Order: sequence, then structure tokens, then C-alpha cells
Amino acid sequence: MPVPVILGQLTLGLVNGSFYALLSLGLAVIFGLMGVVNFAHGAFYTLGAFAALLGLQYLGINYWVALLAAPLAVGLLGVLVERLLLRHLYGLDPLYGLLLTFGLALIVEGSLHQVFGASGQSYPVPESLVAATYGGGVALAALAGVLASPVVLVNSHMGTELVIVVFAVVVIGGMGSILGAIVSGLVLGLVEGFTKVIYPEASNIVVFVIMALVLILRPAGLFGRE
Repeated sequence: MPVPVILGQLTLGLVNGSFYALLSLGLAVIFGLMGVVNFAHGAFYTLGAFAALLGLQYLGINYWVALLAAPLAVGLLGVLVERLLLRHLYGLDPLYGLLLTFGLALIVEGSLHQVFGASGQSYPVPESLVAATYGGGVALAALAGVLASPVVLVNSHMGTELVIVVFAVVVIGGMGSILGAIVSGLVLGLVEGFTKVIYPEASNIVVFVIMALVLILRPAGLFGRE
């Protein structure tokens, strides 16, 4: 395998792994504090991306303002969901929270499909990031690529698919374990990246194969408590 390919997949794996770790942290913290398996986590992430897109199209909110405004808007929506729905399930079997949040995820995905269609919606890369990529140094260009990549394509399909992968990451690391979410997210991002080069057909299932092996050998996860 050529060295440039190895370095490219290493970089891509670290970026995707950081992405998985960040989202897994949300699931791990929510389950650790509230005992709720939030299957709507990916759907809320998708809503944040669409909030940024709609803010640009209808309100003229630029990328940098949207980085703050979109999470706040989705956070307020999360508060409403917690107050009106989730709070009634505290102390019950976690399965009820899983079913509720999974249903919310399906509602969000179906609504976005109805309004925007199943194809992706493009979000233009800010001019400042484009200028940094072509005119700045290597480090600044890399930072520009990382900042721009999550919002170049907004797809209403990503919510459910993403949360399934992230849920697998949390299970591997250990439910409620912050360290497990970070370590497993980074490692699985690297494994997935190199699998795409070595055996692309297995790249979509390698995470779940690892999850199955971990559950057989250590049901509580790598860093979880029995």
C-alpha cells in the first residue's frame, strides 16, 4: 500500500473517528446521567445541519453565526422533548426511552424526506475557508477542510443511519463510559478507513462485526461496568 494512501486513510480515519467520538459522547453522557438510550441523537444532529442550511437560505445567517445558532436552536428543541416526553419515562425500563426516541428519529427523517427529498442538500463552503485552503499554510488548510466538511452536504437520510453506527460505538466502549466513547470512536474510525482500502465491501459492516465480538467476549463493553 503506497505511503500517501496510508497517510490519507489515517487522516480520514481520525476525522471520522473524532466525529464518532463526539456524537458517542452525547449518547454516553445521556445514558449515564438519565438512563435513557437516545436513538434520536442522529436525528437532532441532522436537524442542526438543516437549521444551518435554512438559516442561510431564508435569514442570511452565515456559517460562523450558524455554528452557534444552530446548536442553540436544536438544544431548545431538546429541552421541549425532555420536558414534554422523556421526563415521564425516568425510572422505567430503558427500552421505553429507546422506543420513544427511535420513533422521534423516524418522524424527523420522514418529515425531512417529505419536504426536502432523499437527495442531499448542498451547503456552500464559506469564502474564508476556501481562501484559507488555497492561500494559507498546510495546517490552516487542514483546519479549513475539517471545519467545512461536515456541512458541505446535508442529507435527511443521515439521522437514523448515523445513530446506529454511533450506538454501536457506545456499546463497544461501554454504555455510559466517556473514555470508552472517545477511544472506541477514534479506533473504529481508523479501522473503518483502512477497511475501505483493503476490502471495501466490508467497510459498512466492520463496526458491527467488532461490536458482536466485543459483546461475546465482554458484554459490558471495553470500558463498561458489569
